[in-house]
Amino acid sequence: MTPAPLAPQACAAAVSAAVADVFTVLEDWRDRVAAAVPLTTTTELDALVETLVVPALLGEAEPAAHRDAAPHGTAPHGAPALLVGAGFIATADYRPGRPAHFAWWLGPLASNPLLGTTLSPTRLDLAARVHTEYLRDFRGLEWYRVPEATGRAHVTGPYVDHLCTFDFIVTLTLPVQVDGGTVGVIGADVSVTRLEQALLPVLLGLSAPAALVNAVGRVMISTEATLAAGDIVPNPGHPLTGYDRVPCPGIPFDVIVRRPPE
Repeated sequence: MTPAPLAPQACAAAVSAAVADVFTVLEDWRDRVAAAVPLTTTTELDALVETLVVPALLGEAEPAAHRDAAPHGTAPHGAPALLVGAGFIATADYRPGRPAHFAWWLGPLASNPLLGTTLSPTRLDLAARVHTEYLRDFRGLEWYRVPEATGRAHVTGPYVDHLCTFDFIVTLTLPVQVDGGTVGVIGADVSVTRLEQALLPVLLGLSAPAALVNAVGRVMISTEATLAAGDIVPNPGHPLTGYDRVPCPGIPFDVIVRRPPE
């Protein structure tokens, strides 16, 4: 018997769940970093961040909500498998007299234009990057600026990461706050390719071609032959586009589904 097509709302909920799983990991990291910032040296803080993010970049993690219920080294629904980079970025004035500080690691990479193929996580070395000039004023960048201003989680992208992965990614960030002030952001880069591998079967379960788009209509994942990743669908959901728009709860993504011909 052929299974019934998946409802678009169920598809949108599955997308939200995948992103929520990553934020569950980030929330745990945020709490541990916030507790440590006032008490540790930069070296000690870096060591803490490394112990948090490296297991996730190797496909393991242990979120607080699952620490007692799940076996060691597991995470909800395989969230770490989506991650290609993660870490903590401290604001320039989080400690008097200290410059901006990046404690960021990249996961194993295949055929990276800068690093080649790597088999283990590596720390981001800004001195070796040719596209780091924009980081001199990183507080104006969306992935930092929005969570700092709102005090809330934020999703940036998709965009091409010219600093680390040279790939299509989405960046998820949370502000890290101490005594009411933001001392930096904790974040993770999610590979759109890996997100596609996880969610494409869900989109294929719909009864019509569909795509996952961000708030401005940029396509991330598509089963529609006329839409490729990176394409823009202006005003997704408008009757003239030929798609029905289904928002993904809690995140700035939509599933658009090809409307049947009248």
